[in-house]
Amino acid sequence: MPDSAPPTPSTLPVDDDTALADLARARERLLEQVHHRIVGQEAVIDLLLVCLFAGGHGLFVGVPGLAKTLLVSSLAEALDLGFSRIQFTPDLMPADITGSEVLEDDPQTGARRFRFVPGPVFCNLLLADEINRTPPKTQAALLQSMQERRVTAGGHTHELPPPFHVFATQNPIEQEGTYPLPEAQLDRFMLQIVVTYPDADAERKIVAMGHPSTEPLSPVLSPEQLIEHQRLVRRIPVPPSVVDHVVALLRASRPSEPECPASVKALLRWGAGPRAGQQLLVAAQAHAALQGRAAVNVNDVRTLAGPVLEHRLVRSFAAESRGVSSDEIMAAILSAVPG
Repeated sequence: MPDSAPPTPSTLPVDDDTALADLARARERLLEQVHHRIVGQEAVIDLLLVCLFAGGHGLFVGVPGLAKTLLVSSLAEALDLGFSRIQFTPDLMPADITGSEVLEDDPQTGARRFRFVPGPVFCNLLLADEINRTPPKTQAALLQSMQERRVTAGGHTHELPPPFHVFATQNPIEQEGTYPLPEAQLDRFMLQIVVTYPDADAERKIVAMGHPSTEPLSPVLSPEQLIEHQRLVRRIPVPPSVVDHVVALLRASRPSEPECPASVKALLRWGAGPRAGQQLLVAAQAHAALQGRAAVNVNDVRTLAGPVLEHRLVRSFAAESRGVSSDEIMAAILSAVPG
């Protein structure tokens, strides 16, 4: 969200009402295309679309083999976006992501000069596959691009093409060969989306299907149309009461604040910051818009509070030793801040 005052409730102009209907149709066409390859996982796909239309980055957490990579690559194909995939490994270097300067000779003059060779981050949608299998030094190469949509190399700043999104997959941190993501890196992700095993009916279809379809998907939106939908999302009116509810959740997540519930204080080292509140509000706008509603309500915020805030909560030693998870702490915060 911009730094200006939050919008007050109002009726969207007629052209925006039409744009909301266009967004709803785009959502249905996207779902149709993605489901050519993905069976089930409706809740995961819904959160993915919220993240996309809110203009954010998404972190998908789950064990290998749950089609996380296939989901993101299918979305890129259905949106006709410039797509890059990086397989994160322990030997990956920052320049393998951002690009590097190479020394070349001018065959005419013999002069030597440096030329920047862009890395795979110069795309519309970057899939950072198994992001936590590379050390934090390499993970940090994404920090500037995710926040500022630009890359600085060799003293020069290079703009990334809009729209720009990073969708990363992560294996559970307890698995062998994984590194925890630094808090600064986690804070760049608007949503953490937990991908679980499919239900029995969906799994039966997956097993019977064998390999996923290789038929090309039909593009639903151009990059320019996606940007227009994202601009529409940020124009969805937000009542002051909804902003107040977001702030109440943020302050209840910080053990140093008096608003933090007593049952939560001992379980946290620190909680979510203002950027988390901005992203929660934008995600709520996207959630409302995708449902065809021209205003945000508190239920939008509470529905997305877990995916937006949980990965920003830093648990205390007491919570870790007692096995209290971030989602349990988030549930306690939501209970303490009634809707």
